[in-house]
Amino acid sequence: MRTIIKIDNLKKSYDEVEAVKGTSLEVYEGEMFGLVGPDGAGKTTTIRILCGLLKPDSGSVQIFEKNIISSKKEIQNQIGYLSQKFSLYGDLSIDENIEFFADIHGVKNYQKRRDELLEFTRLKSFRNRIAEKLSGGMKQKLALACSLIHKPKIIFLDEPTTGVDPVSRRDFWKILSGLIKEKITVVLTTPYLDEAERCNRVALMHKGEIISLDTPNQIKQTLEKEVIEIVCTKIREAYVLIRDKVGFEVQMFGDRINVIINNVQRDYPIIEKAFKEHSIEIYYYRKITPSLENIFIHLIRKAG
Repeated sequence: MRTIIKIDNLKKSYDEVEAVKGTSLEVYEGEMFGLVGPDGAGKTTTIRILCGLLKPDSGSVQIFEKNIISSKKEIQNQIGYLSQKFSLYGDLSIDENIEFFADIHGVKNYQKRRDELLEFTRLKSFRNRIAEKLSGGMKQKLALACSLIHKPKIIFLDEPTTGVDPVSRRDFWKILSGLIKEKITVVLTTPYLDEAERCNRVALMHKGEIISLDTPNQIKQTLEKEVIEIVCTKIREAYVLIRDKVGFEVQMFGDRINVIINNVQRDYPIIEKAFKEHSIEIYYYRKITPSLENIFIHLIRKAG
């Protein structure tokens, strides 16, 4: 696999805040790579440095085997960038917005490419609609089309589905899968662990550091413990009881809790006994395969 992006010991601070703390990673040509984590993890800062929009305090970034600082313009001509707040022109139509970005990138005879992108993003029947009249999901698809008009080799997407409805999110991911088939390398940031599962590889980020980097499946296999899912009465009381009295790691997901234990046969009776003593009724429990979310929460707690 050819390395298309190489980051070595990247650091960036804003006054007293260390946004990125010595990040090192490689992205391979043609893969979908995810930077995953909550707000403040350092994802956006990292991606803006990769696009040449921010200068790092130290460390190096190589894209296409060229330095992002000394070869910035050359690299930017071969990449696309979709920011969290992509600026579309609300008073221009879909066609006119794409035409505008074609002009910015110096793309001549862009009409065929524009039609391909409209077909690809399923916006063709809306091409004359004014951008400000589009739904959130359609705006994101238009922003993506504008980012792709100059045929970039890498597309950087900063939380592309945040604030988008579930149906549009699913549609957007189908489009991203199509980009991979076109041999475009996709680097994206997301706070959503279910989206991270779709990436070839992910870097889980926490407070400016990478706490795990591998394929989603490999990361899930790093947990050398078992996970049981419990549905019961008094869910919040049950959570606090396991955390503070029983002493197992516990995670709450809506109407159920996941408990990280060493051995189901040995440890589950301890939970059952504690629940009985506190009049908490268990509706059912089952051993489950650890999810990426289980692992991420576990690693964050471990990191402190």
